[in-house]
Amino acid sequence: MRERTRLDSSIAAYRGLENEFNDAVGLLELAESENDKSMIADAEATIAGLRSRAEAMKLESMLSGEADGNDAYLEIHAGAGGTESQDWAEMLLRMYTRWAERKGYRVEYLEESQGEEAGIKSATILVKGTNAYGWLKTESGVHRLVRISPFDSNARRHTSFASVGAFPVIDDKIEIDIPEKDVRLDVYRASGAGGQHVNKTESAVRITHLPTGIVVQCQNDRSQHKNRAQAWAMLRARLYEAEIRKREEAAAAENAAKSDIGWGHQIRSYVLQPYQLVKDLRTGVESHSPGDVLDGELDPFMAASLAQKIGGDKPEVSDLD
Repeated sequence: MRERTRLDSSIAAYRGLENEFNDAVGLLELAESENDKSMIADAEATIAGLRSRAEAMKLESMLSGEADGNDAYLEIHAGAGGTESQDWAEMLLRMYTRWAERKGYRVEYLEESQGEEAGIKSATILVKGTNAYGWLKTESGVHRLVRISPFDSNARRHTSFASVGAFPVIDDKIEIDIPEKDVRLDVYRASGAGGQHVNKTESAVRITHLPTGIVVQCQNDRSQHKNRAQAWAMLRARLYEAEIRKREEAAAAENAAKSDIGWGHQIRSYVLQPYQLVKDLRTGVESHSPGDVLDGELDPFMAASLAQKIGGDKPEVSDLD
């Protein structure tokens, strides 16, 4: 029923767009025959607005993967480099939070490990909204920052790295068998802010999947039971995403453009000094306004990556004439 509702909504949106376009064209032809400049301007404005809606609908049509419509877990880990990379990881966390707010999504913080001096060592958030995973899956990989360090008294330029991973929230109907012998479960005291109860009891939970080395942890709740349930859900999501990725890689082994999550496999560079540029190394999409990108303006990068993933070019809607 959910799938039917989604398809009905998509078809209705397309037909509505088509009808409005035909009405606008008819109005434009009538206005031109009567040389009514005001009516011509109104019709042209309507068509321009329809073009923007068509572009948005085309992007949404790319989100047709097996789990694209699901909510998403987003993990961020600072790379080597101490305070510099930890500060960069926190900047990325803010960027994705702002992006989610722009999309009207809800964000829940599941785990956050503070850096020694500034920033974060790691963080996990849950992004809730339609197609959250479909958008965020394009962001998995290593992100590189070049800037004048605010932590260097000599004001030297530094390069920092942080990795991002996106995983779909799995529907309860999907069964993923995880034998107990394949996992190690640890409980520990949560770190950072959170109140006396959180910090003085072993409520935080960490689960390690031994065959794959995948580690998940949750410490956002006072209840160890709730943190344990959330950690299991995160592990299932990680294993499910790994299987999807394995299938995609097998089907697209010849595609040299695909990237893996790992150091040395940067997907995007953010340069703040000596010039200002954000460049996606997979698609070539650039922005000369890194401030806007770091404030959540990520849709152009995501759209281009989605188009490349399905074998197309950078999305562009042809003229409506």
